[in-house]
Amino acid sequence: MLTGRTDFAQLLAQVSAQSFRTCVGRYHGNYKASRFSCWDQYLCLAFAQLTYRESLRDIETCLRALQAKLYHVGIRTRVARSTLADANDTRDWRIYADFAQSLIRTARALYVHDPLAVELTDTVYALDATTIDLCLSVFPWAHDSARHGAVKRHTLLDLRGQIPTVVHIEPGKRSEIAFLDDLVFEAGAFYLMDRGYVDFTRLYRITTTGACFVTRSKRNLCFTRRLSRPIDPGTGIRSDQVGVPAHLKAREAYPAPLRRVSYVDPDTGKRLVFLTHQLSLPTLTIAQLYRSRWQVELFFKWIKQHLRIKAFYGTSANAVKTQIWIAISGYVLVAIVKKRLGLDVSLYQILQVLSVTLFEKIPISMAVFDAAPQDDATPPANQSQLFDL
Repeated sequence: MLTGRTDFAQLLAQVSAQSFRTCVGRYHGNYKASRFSCWDQYLCLAFAQLTYRESLRDIETCLRALQAKLYHVGIRTRVARSTLADANDTRDWRIYADFAQSLIRTARALYVHDPLAVELTDTVYALDATTIDLCLSVFPWAHDSARHGAVKRHTLLDLRGQIPTVVHIEPGKRSEIAFLDDLVFEAGAFYLMDRGYVDFTRLYRITTTGACFVTRSKRNLCFTRRLSRPIDPGTGIRSDQVGVPAHLKAREAYPAPLRRVSYVDPDTGKRLVFLTHQLSLPTLTIAQLYRSRWQVELFFKWIKQHLRIKAFYGTSANAVKTQIWIAISGYVLVAIVKKRLGLDVSLYQILQVLSVTLFEKIPISMAVFDAAPQDDATPPANQSQLFDL
């Protein structure tokens, strides 16, 4: 990183200006924008994410206090709360969604050779959804039920680097399993999912694309065994069977052989039953693969704790989606910086340092090194251990 530039400017140096302009032009984002551009809006909301601002008034006050330094990061105008609110409501959220996707592609290329918890060369994805509760009287578009409001964030997470590759933001009433209908499955990749996604029609679609799935079996699933494989009980495996669903409708929906693996977790003593159509992997690898799915749960907890996506700067659907996508792009941007600079600290620590040094003229690597505990680099929250790469 070049010295003499603020940490904010160093961070933004990782952004492709041409990529951002392409996203803006695709949706005519700067149409009739005389002073406050889409880039200005992005910078203001990225600043809010990195410094943990809670409201538009909070953003306005802090940016005006730093007015003399804003020019050097690209904000050329005096930021007003009303201007930012109008931009959040009217500027198409897809601008920032597409830009975040471009950053995600960059990050995935950087983390493609990172090791997994299991010895696999294939891409491994974990998918799940998390709900963000909203007040229905303030967000009337976000219906979850007759009395409650929420948005649901469906995420497909690449476990190499914990990079979210697909994110869909929907009203809370949409079922989680419908997310499978939106995905384009990658041949040869593994998809890890909880039993809430067990639908044999959709699972068979994964099979026909050449992808592989590992999921937990529902408790009431009836299974007809055709073959039992040898196991090593010392590994926690209790059975490894090949068969088909017992019920006719389920068998018609999934006409191919299924593998059912029963496993007892040695740490908790909990018995887990997995379903997959992958017949060649070692039995214990199936259990270890599903165990790594927990990383998507930790990802959701970490995002909720460290990014501003519980208190929103606007009440329209466009404003909420804009804020969430800029939050995701900020997370991915920090992940890119971590990899490119070879920082041997967690994302948690980098974000904490940037929150107080954003306008300091010090190399990010030096700021992070000086702030990191030299005796114990473990962050205080258990969830953050996911990012100790």
